Amino acid sequence: MISFNLRCANGHGFEAWFKDGATFDAQQASGEISCPICGDCEIVKAPMATRIGRPTPSSAAEEKMAAVMTKMRDQLVEMRKKVEENCDYVGPRFAEEAKRIHFGETEHRDIYGEATDEEAEELEEEGVEFARIPWLPTDN
Repeated sequence: MISFNLRCANGHGFEAWFKDGATFDAQQASGEISCPICGDCEIVKAPMATRIGRPTPSSAAEEKMAAVMTKMRDQLVEMRKKVEENCDYVGPRFAEEAKRIHFGETEHRDIYGEATDEEAEELEEEGVEFARIPWLPTDN
């Protein structure tokens, strides 16, 4: 579909939609197009502004999503930096050490490390407070 700005011989302007340019040409030649104001059938295309350089909605949405993803990645990198600066790394012993801290078997301190899904489920069942965060590689 294409929209044209049209004008009759009396100077009335209006807009009309056509399947394509050839359809407009055929209907104009046969006098099938008439002015909705005065009924004149002597119709010509009026000058129209072009739409050059406007991004399509999908590319604008993609650009916005890329900006959001970049911001999220930057925030995750900053979070990792703060965790590494302020917490003790306990590696795969995270679940065990978190329980020991929770139950007062060892001195409280902030820790980070790795836990399996099963270990995380067990920590939740025992009421141990922890959070899982996406851990971005440092070389990315």
